[in-house]
Amino acid sequence: MSRFSRPGSLGGLTLAVSVGVLASAVYAQDVVYVPTAPPAPRVEVMPPLPPGRVETWQPGYWRWNGAEYVWVAGHYVDAPRRGAVWIPGRWEQRPQGWVYIAGHWG
Repeated sequence: MSRFSRPGSLGGLTLAVSVGVLASAVYAQDVVYVPTAPPAPRVEVMPPLPPGRVETWQPGYWRWNGAEYVWVAGHYVDAPRRGAVWIPGRWEQRPQGWVYIAGHWG
């Protein structure tokens, strides 16, 4: 007879799920709250798209480096799939401070 029984397998599954839930909870706590609002976004001029290329413009944004806001310039990127739309990141004010919600493909 096998040393591993079905009930033992369920215990292992429970442990794996528990570890996954704990890892998610720790990750969720890694939110960085910035005490001051970001500066107004810079006005950027989109450079011409290179001929023959299908790319999407990702606008620039203010990033917090732990001590101050630093501008990250906009740039062109390839979409991950046809019809994908870039949803720009944004700063959101919460009771604890300002939080950056990263941009993503929709």
